[in-house]
Amino acid sequence: MNDPFEKAVSVAPKTLGQGCLSRYDIDELSAEDGADFSQAKELLGELHAQAGQPAHPAPEKSR
Repeated sequence: MNDPFEKAVSVAPKTLGQGCLSRYDIDELSAEDGADFSQAKELLGELHAQAGQPAHPAPEKSR
């Protein structure tokens, strides 16, 4: 994506919830949307270790 205005006219990612609880559906986001969660689980574990808390990773969804 070279043209920054190209994304402005595309369809927004699907959202969940309404009003102040509205958020993007993580399962619908892609690298094209700027979403890369590949290292999120590792980062969460590191942050819990720094805080001296046990890591409680979210269960992975099966597809």
